[in-house]
Amino acid sequence: MNPSRLQDLINLAREPSGDKRRELLRELTDEFFGPSVPNPAETELYGSVLAQLSTQMEEAVRQELSVRFSEAPNAPRVLARTLAMDIEEVAAPILRHSDVLQESDLLDVVRVKGQGHLRAVSERQRVTESVSDVIVHRGSDETLGVLIRNDGAQLSRAAHETITDRAQANPALQDALVARAALPPDLLNEMYFVVETRLRQKILERNATLSPDRLDAALAAGRSRLRVADGSLPDDYETASAYVRELHASGSLTPEMLVRFLRSGGRTEFLIALSELADLDFHTTRQIVDTAQIDALAVVCKSAQLDRALFLTYAVVLLNKDGDAMAKAQAYGLMYAELDLATAQRTLRFWRLRRELAAAEAA
Repeated sequence: MNPSRLQDLINLAREPSGDKRRELLRELTDEFFGPSVPNPAETELYGSVLAQLSTQMEEAVRQELSVRFSEAPNAPRVLARTLAMDIEEVAAPILRHSDVLQESDLLDVVRVKGQGHLRAVSERQRVTESVSDVIVHRGSDETLGVLIRNDGAQLSRAAHETITDRAQANPALQDALVARAALPPDLLNEMYFVVETRLRQKILERNATLSPDRLDAALAAGRSRLRVADGSLPDDYETASAYVRELHASGSLTPEMLVRFLRSGGRTEFLIALSELADLDFHTTRQIVDTAQIDALAVVCKSAQLDRALFLTYAVVLLNKDGDAMAKAQAYGLMYAELDLATAQRTLRFWRLRRELAAAEAA
């Protein structure tokens, strides 16, 4: 560009007339995107003038500027930073798309600006762990939903744990979190007992694809995180536990015996015995039964390689309160038949973490 022409435009920046400033802004922008690519010095000068002028323009003009420069690979960084710190409507395009913004620029934005800015950054093609950490710390659940739906967003282990904890109480986050390919498998399986049936099936499908090495690594990570307050034991727990131990010692603790426990009202004995057969902790077993999670019961029974008829008996007796348990038996049977043994056993390994942790601490 002709240096004298550029200087003329710079001089116009001092012009008090709003119309003249708008004219200058458009001229400078058109010059920048002209056939002659500005050199670094010119780009820096463009950026300084445009950034100064943009602060004096109405919102619609600043929005236009943000859209136009958002995908320009040589956009002046000073201008991009200025626009990124503007109001949400102006900042959003530059925050979503501009490659000239550096990590430090994005951190400056997400540390101080509102949820609209955080969501725009969350939609970038790539979001670094450092930026994601701040978004997770400051973001609303709606913002976190945008972030975790973005496969280009890199999240640290700690960030994934924080979102998993928040998703336990917010169904709106659960779908996106379960669908997130980068979610560590142990955290994925933590979601099993709080998500709807459709999402539980997705968790089982993901478990079916886990390699042995990744499964072992995920279990190790889960053990280091797991510290769960499970609540008190039933009043008859000690008596029931002693009885179940006697049956086990005499070889009388069979799957059929569990049916007798259920039909005679021995709920605690049933829970303890099922825990023993599946090598699962009592609290997890109680949660499955108390909340009538038949698909989870199917995982337990399949992993223990119990006959389908026994699983159906457990399911029907446990759900008698619904009044239509018998009508559901056919669907339960089909679900059980379609459940892969290896997948059930992989899933149960995650559920056994509490039992393994308790044993390790006792030792």
